[in-house]
Amino acid sequence: MLLKVSCNAAVAAYAGDQIQAKCRVVGQSPSRPNLPRRHAVAFSSPVAKAPLVQAVVSEGRASRVESGPGGLADRLRLGSLTEDGLSYKEKFIVRCYEVGINKTATVETIANLLQEVGCNHAQSVGYSTDGFATTTTMRKLHLIWVTARMHIEIYKYPAWSDVVEIETWCQGEGRIGTRRDWILKNYATGQMIGRATSKWVMMNQDTRRFQKVSDDVRAEHLIYAPRELRLAFPEDNNRSLKKISKLEDPAQHSKLGLVPRRADLDMNQHVNNVAYIGWILESMPQEIMDTHELQAITLDYRRECQHDDVVDSLTSLESIEESEAVSELQGINGSATATANNQEHLNFQHLLRLSGDGLEINRGRTEWRKKAAR
Repeated sequence: MLLKVSCNAAVAAYAGDQIQAKCRVVGQSPSRPNLPRRHAVAFSSPVAKAPLVQAVVSEGRASRVESGPGGLADRLRLGSLTEDGLSYKEKFIVRCYEVGINKTATVETIANLLQEVGCNHAQSVGYSTDGFATTTTMRKLHLIWVTARMHIEIYKYPAWSDVVEIETWCQGEGRIGTRRDWILKNYATGQMIGRATSKWVMMNQDTRRFQKVSDDVRAEHLIYAPRELRLAFPEDNNRSLKKISKLEDPAQHSKLGLVPRRADLDMNQHVNNVAYIGWILESMPQEIMDTHELQAITLDYRRECQHDDVVDSLTSLESIEESEAVSELQGINGSATATANNQEHLNFQHLLRLSGDGLEINRGRTEWRKKAAR
């Protein structure tokens, strides 16, 4: 049995500072043909100067011998804490299955990468791998983090095979939650291509009720946070702060009877927050999807969704009054909002609700810009 290990030295050298990746396959010795077939593979870390990690495969069963702290995944991923230890950076190559019809990453891909780098940050400082950034005290008390609000702005979508570098950090957010921010850059050019911020609250995994962040959890959590407030959106009155009003019936566009897939459920035993983005986009008018691209999305999570729930997605063009209020908010790219005579930019309001009783699951707001001419 031969264990094949894929190593792309060109990508490793391109995506990391002075990164070196080496693979060595040691085969059966020709002078000892009667020995059992064994193949040893040795890795040197492409992330940091770490001790050697060896994997040995024999007769279909694998054992791994490691020296030093950290697992194989920690050594191979292209991410690490920054010099001060208070934020984390990781590089990702945009895969073919992560892009849409335009050969650029989808907004769901962006959201998944944000979640991935946040989880990897938590693991890098010693948090559990059996939950989303759960500390020792949280695991003892059966507590989990759940998303309360997410705001993402994308200034330029990365294309297939682009390398994206994402920096993330977390900070306290009042007595009941925490916040996590992200900066996205094109690694080749250093251009900032997006920003995001989020708020998370604590929930008891057994009772599914919200709970205040205790001093013990706060001490465990904030020791890795910047000492001074650091925001991905430091501008006054930026769009991430905008309150989302409830979309009232009748909506202009709708997609009814959406059912969660098994793949939509995460380790917190409910529909993952990224799935809500796809549901919101399901009720967007096709003519807008054809001519515009999403530049900003804000989601307010009102209640969790379970595997047996049925969901309705409602969408309407934002009213002139709402758009005028948003036009006063100064985003990084200074984009205007839609008016009757300006279709370069359009804003929409969204609502996800349970089909049976109409209970709110999520409120959303999206901003769209005209696609660049090819």
